[in-house]
Amino acid sequence: MAKPKIILDCDPGHDDAVAILLAVRHCEVLAITTVSGNAPLEMTTANALLMCQLAGLDIPVHAGADRPLLVPAAHAPRAHGATGLDGPPRPDVHLAAASDDAVGCIIETVRAHDDVWLVPVGPLTNIALAVRQAPDIVGRVAGISLMGGSVGLGNVTPTAEFNVWADPHAAQIVFAAGVPLVRMAGLNLTHQLCVGPDESAALRAQGGMVPEFVASLFDFYLAGYRERAGLDAAPMHDPCAVLAVTHPELFAFGARHVDVETAGELTRGMTVADERPGTDATPNCEVAYSIDAEPALKLIVGAVCSYD
Repeated sequence: MAKPKIILDCDPGHDDAVAILLAVRHCEVLAITTVSGNAPLEMTTANALLMCQLAGLDIPVHAGADRPLLVPAAHAPRAHGATGLDGPPRPDVHLAAASDDAVGCIIETVRAHDDVWLVPVGPLTNIALAVRQAPDIVGRVAGISLMGGSVGLGNVTPTAEFNVWADPHAAQIVFAAGVPLVRMAGLNLTHQLCVGPDESAALRAQGGMVPEFVASLFDFYLAGYRERAGLDAAPMHDPCAVLAVTHPELFAFGARHVDVETAGELTRGMTVADERPGTDATPNCEVAYSIDAEPALKLIVGAVCSYD
């Protein structure tokens, strides 16, 4: 069976880095686009290029939005460090971005190829701008599989997950765009898929530059969760959005209407899923509620180890 064609829109980010490696093994990645999020755009673009360089990937990287639509830019150094990929020694990056027009890349690629999945795993700014500038792509995409939101607790606030909180107006545009199929991997789902010391050890046992680099990423990422939450495991948020395209049988989804709160003093960035029995709200999203974690982790570790 043919691999799904995707554009991976990301803000690397430790889990984004893993999502890149996973996507390349199980998808036809037509482009990687970057956005301001876990780190400023200059760093997220450099990080995407770094992962391509380390893994020997010939995939164009297009830099995108350097700020949200309306709110000030915010980043996540507490989780990902100042560079977005703190932890392992950082080699010099020799690759260059193909362009600084991620939005144009998204539009042109969707128009040129049938059944392209958009897989945004950072703030949704680039996707929202593409939908606004070219409404025709809404009906052309195979779907959008995003990491963001939550049906339950947030992480940056009690009610909001970082990617949606960082650009709530963009998220609102994307959820309301009328895309025929939207899949949401929110915090309620991604915290079911965690890596720990065993996964780091497995990567180091494999050997090779890429597994060792990712093992060091895991070490830094895990140390943060130990310090902040007392946990010896860290969620692999972004790979979930890739797996929802490549291995949807691992998930349990529920059709829901999801809206985004853009301005609430306590609820900015909250994804509000209508779960009322008998509601007449028209579903606009397949919300992921559970994942079969063991085979999902095997897919992630196996993908990273394949770059030995």
